[in-house]
Formats: sequence, C-alpha cells, structure tokens
Amino acid sequence: MNIIPYAGMSYCQLFCLIVPLFANLTFLSSSNNSFSTFVKLKNCSKSDFSNFKYLNSKEKLTYLNVSQNNNNMASTIIISFCTLLLIAYLFDLSASKTKIPSVILLLLQGWLLHQLTIYSDISLPDFSGFLPILGSIGLILIVLEGSLELDLDKSKIGLIRKSFFGALLTMFVLTIVLSFLFHYLGGYSFRSCVANAVPLSVISSAIAIPSVRNISSKIKEFVIYESSLSDILGVIFFNFIVLNSDYGFQTFGHFGVQLILIVVISFIATIGLTILLRKIDHHIKFIPIILIIILIYTLLEINDLPSLIFILTFGLFIGNLYKFKKFKWIKKLHPEKLIIEDQKFKEITIEMAFLVRALFFILFGFLLQTSEIINTDTLLLAGGIVFVIFIFRILQLKISRLPLNPLLFVAPRGLITILLFLSIAPAQRILLVNKSLIIQVIILTALVMMFGLMAFPVKEESNEEKDIG
Repeated sequence: MNIIPYAGMSYCQLFCLIVPLFANLTFLSSSNNSFSTFVKLKNCSKSDFSNFKYLNSKEKLTYLNVSQNNNNMASTIIISFCTLLLIAYLFDLSASKTKIPSVILLLLQGWLLHQLTIYSDISLPDFSGFLPILGSIGLILIVLEGSLELDLDKSKIGLIRKSFFGALLTMFVLTIVLSFLFHYLGGYSFRSCVANAVPLSVISSAIAIPSVRNISSKIKEFVIYESSLSDILGVIFFNFIVLNSDYGFQTFGHFGVQLILIVVISFIATIGLTILLRKIDHHIKFIPIILIIILIYTLLEINDLPSLIFILTFGLFIGNLYKFKKFKWIKKLHPEKLIIEDQKFKEITIEMAFLVRALFFILFGFLLQTSEIINTDTLLLAGGIVFVIFIFRILQLKISRLPLNPLLFVAPRGLITILLFLSIAPAQRILLVNKSLIIQVIILTALVMMFGLMAFPVKEESNEEKDIG
C-alpha cells in the first residue's frame, strides 16, 4: 500500500496550500456582502484609471476595502503561522526540562486551534488529504536525521544486533497477539486483523528520537537504531501483508528479490548523491540534495519497494564516510573534504525535520474531534493494547539484557502509526481499529513515556548501559 498519495504534486504547492490552515482567519467570518462587487472588479486595478474612474463611489470604496482586507489577511496568515511554529519551538526547547513529549503539546496546540475556528464560526475545507504527505516527508527527514547521528564501528555490532532483533521480534509477536485479539472480539478475517495490528506494533521514531536527545549516548544510539529499524520493518511487513493475497513460495521469492533490488538501488543512489554533494559548488546545495532524496524515496515507494532502507543507508554512509577511507574507491570521494559539508547537511536536516514534524502534529491535532479523544467505547481497548505493548517491552528488554530504565518507557506510537493506519484499504479496515483508538494509544504511550522519564531520570551512565553495545 502506497503511503504517499498525490506523489505527482509539487511539494512546494502542497506546502503553500497547507499554510492557510494555521492562520487565525478572522476575516473569513465577516460579512460577504462585498464579494459580488469584488468579483465584478477583479480585472480592474487602481492603476487602470480608464476603468476605475467610471466606478461609482460605493464600488470604489468596496474595492479599496476588499484590497485592504486581502492585505490584512496575508499579514494575519504570516503572523499566525510564525507564532504557531515559534510556540512549537518553545515546546521542543522545554522538552528536555519538563520531560513532556512535544507531540502531546503539538496535538493540544492543533486541537485548540480547531476549537478557535469553531468558536469564531469559521468554515474550512477538509485538510486531511495533506496529512499523509506531511507525514511521509517528516518520516524521511526524521529517519535521515537519526541515521546521520549514528556512529558505525565494530564495537556497535552488538548494539545493532540487539536493536534489529528487538524491533523485529517485538513487532512480529505483538502483531500476532493483537491480530488474534481483534479476530476474537470482532470475528474479522485474520489478514485484515494483521493489517490493522501492524500500525499499533511499530515504535515511532518521530517521538522516540527527540525524547532521548538528552539521555546518555548508549541509550540514545539504541533508541535511534531500534525506532528507525522499527519504522522500516513496520513498513516492509505492512506492505507485504496488504499487497499480497496469498503467501506461498512465489510471494516470498518476489519479496526477496525486492529486498536485493532495494539494497542495490540504495547503494548506487547513495554513491551518486555523495558525489553530487562534493561536486556542487553553488551556494545552494543541500536543499537540492534533500529534494532528490525525497524524489527517490517516492519513486521507490510507488513501486512498492521498502524505501526507508535507502534513507537509512544514505544517512549512515554520509555520517560515517571518513571511516571507509581504507577503500580505494572511497578515497576518490575525498571524504576529508566532506566532513564540513556533512555537518552542515546534518544541521539543515535537523531543522527541516523539526519544521515538518511540528506541522504534521499540529495538523493532526487540528483534525481531531473532541469526541474521538474521549471516546469511552474505545478507551478500554486502547488501555488494554498499551498494557500489552509494555508487557512485551519488558520481555524484550529482559531477553536482550538491556536496562529497563529508561528503555521500558520509550516505546511510543506516533507518526508511523498514523501513516500506516491511513494506508489501510477501506476493504481491509475493521471497526475495532478506528481513529479514536489510534489517537488514544498514541496519547497513552506518550504519557507513559513522559511520566516514566520524569519518575526515573537517568543521571549518569550505569554499568548496564555500558554493556548495551
């Protein structure tokens, strides 16, 4: 299932369409009596005196008022847009001190904005179509940001192995358990139950990575690897379930070919982008690289390939290029000259990831209905799912011999959960898993993480943490 609808549209156009959502559209709630006159005058400018001078006084006044209102509208949009994002920045700044996940505050911010539009009697179009687009771009940038920060060497093999198997086994077992639960409660087909269970079984890197920014490096590296791999494996598993109706030898053979193909494509694309990064002398060089990354990701996604593997490969390669100097073909890339460029690229990626992540969760909060958040029909099931999530979290950490504090609490659901849920085909959706259940699970796991990190702060690196890698 393609999680990027409207892939053919310009991202610039989409961004410009989203901007008005975040404005305090006071003028839209005013009277529309002058609209017909404005339409009549739409081809008449003040500089076009041959037409303007023949207007009567009322029409001239109406034209000038509408023009002034348009200018005021533009100012209102700019002020509101900047204010909302600056507030989101304050949330991000305060997260390390308050331990409150910024996602909760961003969702609240969007919800309050929605209440403001209702109070002001402002009618807005349905913006839900933009949510998967923002989410997909956000997922790309967040996984890229995390992979750029990872340090590759032989001492990290144990860490990577624990992260991979922890993410894979937990997701797989949790999906099976939740699928049986949904099948038992609703009698739905097991395939549909699996498709609806996968989104709830994947850790969200969009929430997990920012939440451990100020925790010890060992814990931080584990969370980055685990959550990024969880996103990747979740998308691969989800696509495998929803795109195939049978699971015979031919299906698994095709799946294996896809994995080999994505590895080859990722390697070639990564080398090409690295060469491009070194060759571009223009003062604008990082935005084109990021746009090409998004383009490649989208093309791979359209062809049902696990495109997040490409993002992770590129980030790890660029972030650790200097460690591959022993290879002759790597020396030709002059890795020592790319160290400064790598740092600049990392900085712009982090800032863009913040911007898109903030817009995504504000928009998602805006689209929420109060009745969906406090829906008592799904609250018990949501609580049960969260309980099961953390039971398996304990088992995973115990088996992997990893410290419970703070890793037990860092298992949030979020952006990837929403994206996968929105990608479920109508024919495969089940009534038990609806928008209310998804948002309640997201909020509950974020609250568990918040209170866990508050109650059990990590002050210094323990012996258990030193053994992680």
